[in-house]
Amino acid sequence: MFPMVTGFMNYGQQTIRAARYIGQSFMITLSHANRFPVTIQYPYEKLITSERFRGRIHFEFDKCIACEVCVRVCPIDLPVVDWKLETDIRKKRLLNYSIDFGICIFCGNCVEYCPTNCLSMTEEYELSTYDRHELNYNQIALGRLPMSVIDDYTIRTILNSPQIKKKP
Repeated sequence: MFPMVTGFMNYGQQTIRAARYIGQSFMITLSHANRFPVTIQYPYEKLITSERFRGRIHFEFDKCIACEVCVRVCPIDLPVVDWKLETDIRKKRLLNYSIDFGICIFCGNCVEYCPTNCLSMTEEYELSTYDRHELNYNQIALGRLPMSVIDDYTIRTILNSPQIKKKP
């Protein structure tokens, strides 16, 4: 008779332990219900990028002196600089400048080492296309400034940092 009583006692202890575990997990689930959502509705809501964000490169054709420092410091020799030597003034004249963003690793070396500051990083990160050849930007496409996310009235902006409630 004692083995039967101890079996019922073990069963009762296991039942109480299981109910406690279920209660604890339910409390964790309820604590997550008060949190802000992590996901955003992308086309209609966009994150505000940080100040040091490395987006698409902006190029100013008039400032470039065709020194090719950007090509030398690039780990993959990506910028294509076409120039012509003007013999009468003994200076290089820039003909064409292009960057293929399908290959670019957005390291920022070209921007950092440019002596004339004709290159800069923008906050634009929407570079997806259906054709990879559309990612090859020439000096005209590189010269366009993107519209700021903050200035676009059709989009609700969300800060990059999570909102945390402070308890008094």
